[in-house]
Amino acid sequence: MPIKVLVVDDSIVYRTKLQLSLSKCSDIKVVACATSAEEALKKTSWYSPDVITLDMEMPNMDGIDFLSKFVSEHSQPVIVVSSTKEKSAESLKHGAFDYVCKPELGLTSVNNDSFISKLADTIRAAARSVENTDTVQEHHALPLPVQSASLPKAQLPPIRNNMIIAIGASTGGTEAIIQVVKNLPENTPPVLIVQHMPPKFTQLYAERLNSICKMRVKEAQDNDRVLAGQIIIGEGGKQMTLKKDSRGYYIRSVPGEKVSGHCPSVDVLFKSVAEIAGKNSIGVILTGMGADGARGITDMRQKGAFTVGQNKETCVVYGMPMEAFKLGGITKQLPLESISTSILNHLSKNEK
Repeated sequence: MPIKVLVVDDSIVYRTKLQLSLSKCSDIKVVACATSAEEALKKTSWYSPDVITLDMEMPNMDGIDFLSKFVSEHSQPVIVVSSTKEKSAESLKHGAFDYVCKPELGLTSVNNDSFISKLADTIRAAARSVENTDTVQEHHALPLPVQSASLPKAQLPPIRNNMIIAIGASTGGTEAIIQVVKNLPENTPPVLIVQHMPPKFTQLYAERLNSICKMRVKEAQDNDRVLAGQIIIGEGGKQMTLKKDSRGYYIRSVPGEKVSGHCPSVDVLFKSVAEIAGKNSIGVILTGMGADGARGITDMRQKGAFTVGQNKETCVVYGMPMEAFKLGGITKQLPLESISTSILNHLSKNEK
């Protein structure tokens, strides 16, 4: 059955263009359109869409207000489609599944095809995330591995100060990352994260994580020292790499060309961690489309790092972990909810 989509946008031009463009995808069907948040609530009940696309700038009730009301009462994933980057970034805090930025020059620009392609892929990922919910819940119901019982998180032993944890993710990664890092103890070795996001979004995401995690979280700044108990999020539009001097680890965060189609790129981070930290590192690759990070985490494993890939059953999109596994870059494939325990167990075994 095609994925049923409700398009919410107060612009008749955008509504019509989205409906026509998405209808060319054989696996997607726009079942209805709405011009306002209030109309969207009604049509959600009438048409039972699988996925909703939402503009942020609408009369009476804007996108943030709609999300605040909708997410608590409905299960359908909402994809924000907007030209307002600040509000689109904020929407992630209010339960949006993901966002796709409208072309700056409008839907008649040369960027239209890539915009529609990205939106269609995000719709597919959102629909798949609902399909995977039962699987994830089944995994959560399973007991944790026996060895985790010997490692209460509050009693994580002192870790040598040259360990580095590197995490990469894309589609579906904003929530997956939270599941991995939210309960890591305050004395966990430094964590470096690349999540595919544009500028401004990464700062808001870092602030969101900082309010949830036991570790301190910040957006990367060039020449930041890399410290235990701290998580650093790669800044959108800049490449983040690990460096080392006589004082220890630090990062470079500088503008750069896209690598593996992205800036920041997971491959760029992982390759630098492989070179600088080698066997004193842990690599984790989570849900995401494409292959970014696959080569980098393979380099890490070849240098002696412990590497983990999220398994197919719990991924929103089993792309990046799959490609990493194919290249031989993964030591263990694990369900999402087991990854943090695996990290802590590995640290405990290697603390001497």
